[in-house]
Amino acid sequence: MSDSPSATPQPEPGRIVRRQTSGQRGWTRWLPGLQTLRSYEASWLRHDIVAGLVLTTMLVPVGIAYAVASGVPGIYGLYATIVPLLAYALFGPSRILVLGPDSSLAAVILAVVLPLSGGDPARAIALAAMMAIVSGAVCILAGVARLGFITELLSKPIRYGYMNGIALVVLISQLPKLFGFKIESNGPLRDLWAVVTAVVGGKVNWTTLMVGAGTLAVILLLKGNKRLPGILIAVVGATIVTGVLDLAARSGVSVLGSLPQGLPAFAIPWINTADIVPVLIGGCAVALVSFADTSVLSRVYSARTRIYVDPNQEMVGLGAANLAAGFFQGFPISSSSSRTPVAEAAGARTQMTGVVGALAVALLLVVAPNLLQNLPTSALAAVVIAAAIGLIEVTDLRRIYRIQRWEFWLAIVCTVGVAALGAIPGIGLAIVIAIIEFLWDAWRPYCAVLGRADGVQGYHDITRYPDARRIPGLVLFRWDAPLFFANAELFHNRVLDAVAASPTPVRWLVVAAEPVTSVDVTSADMLTELDETLQAAGIELCVAEMKDPVKDKLKRFGLFAGLGEAAFFPTIGAAVSSYLATHPVDWVDWEDRRP
Repeated sequence: MSDSPSATPQPEPGRIVRRQTSGQRGWTRWLPGLQTLRSYEASWLRHDIVAGLVLTTMLVPVGIAYAVASGVPGIYGLYATIVPLLAYALFGPSRILVLGPDSSLAAVILAVVLPLSGGDPARAIALAAMMAIVSGAVCILAGVARLGFITELLSKPIRYGYMNGIALVVLISQLPKLFGFKIESNGPLRDLWAVVTAVVGGKVNWTTLMVGAGTLAVILLLKGNKRLPGILIAVVGATIVTGVLDLAARSGVSVLGSLPQGLPAFAIPWINTADIVPVLIGGCAVALVSFADTSVLSRVYSARTRIYVDPNQEMVGLGAANLAAGFFQGFPISSSSSRTPVAEAAGARTQMTGVVGALAVALLLVVAPNLLQNLPTSALAAVVIAAAIGLIEVTDLRRIYRIQRWEFWLAIVCTVGVAALGAIPGIGLAIVIAIIEFLWDAWRPYCAVLGRADGVQGYHDITRYPDARRIPGLVLFRWDAPLFFANAELFHNRVLDAVAASPTPVRWLVVAAEPVTSVDVTSADMLTELDETLQAAGIELCVAEMKDPVKDKLKRFGLFAGLGEAAFFPTIGAAVSSYLATHPVDWVDWEDRRP
């Protein structure tokens, strides 16, 4: 194992470690952190401590910034950093994943908190905390029910689309703080228009803008530098300049102020009855977005370290972290695509890195709460804007545009939906589009008539092999999708079209059913009708290469007995041989020709 600071524990070459999650370990399978602690090596501790301290330099300003972006006071961003990190260290399966307040959730939280809180900070944190509890409960229940696969509903283009949309929403929400004025939030597009109107109307505080723009420039310039912590340098620099020049008093620069001294306490967030529905919807949206982000990031580092991470346990770990945040004065959290790479680059070995970071933030609140009193809010806005810029995906969308243009436009529709409608409706639109995208491929699937091409094994699509020969009186028809209610009528029509297009009178029609993974009642009834139609025309319906589970369904539906066991063949070749044995036709296969 490499002893470099950025190394992570690696398994043997050529092996992938899969963490046990079966009943063999009993209740401890729900506590991956405890399992890691039992096998913890002393040599890892130094790396975890260093990585945790380096991580702390990002946790504080980013936590405060995302809290403000989410519509709650900055201190609660630190509360939402400390407790979730400790919870995930125990319940989370990924060794180096860092959780906490995140820019991808800020717009979702803000969309619920801002209109309901009425500007009351206590009410805002109660709403946000209850969203975290809802999100945590949803994630835990889904993980226990082994529903980790549901995030597969969101294809890569759709994920890019809604993440780009969320990035735009976050950017727009931070522009007033960057320019030093306030607006009434009425949705992303109206907010953008209000910002433009305010800028044209001369409401910009130029000192505030210079501080924020300078902070943003430093962050972006040092973004690719692994040795210099760009966010830390930029935030510390902005804080020192603001304090030394007394910009808050002289130029009206808004600052964070002193943080409350003390640690987060257990508290049940009480909300009004009228708030229940929007909080439930927002919490479920947060659960979906946070797990989608977390699962992607977790898979990336799982592949990099070759240590398998159970997606169901990942959902449980994320849910536990959100529950802890909700009951300890926090708000919804997710994995961080900016802080996790920092932890890895600093040499993180295990979840202990997050524990060290959480304890360091807690120590700051107890010992030095006034350390960040001169931190300008425009600098915090710059931190959020820089993170939002990092969320925007352009390069891979260009690749998708080249190879699959309709999926590129699908991503653009999702982006526009999130930016125009807001985060929650936009994410709902993305889910609907994802389901439609899935159903479309099965609703209007590809189908083919097969023939025998000289010199090529098997039977192939005659449109791809124009020289392929068709056996007289036999139609080999392949259907590349499950059979279900939405495509049953199309299947029926395509089969009859294939029969009508045959160059010779048809005696047998063989369905090459290997791609058919399922059959429902509607499609089974359709097959019965199709068989009756073909029989009336003197054509026998047969099936080749049907999977046994699908065959079992046909037996339950009574279709297997109706067609007869003799109508089912294990391979297309077996069906062809049976046809040739019972129907004398002028046919010599290319493999049977004499030299």
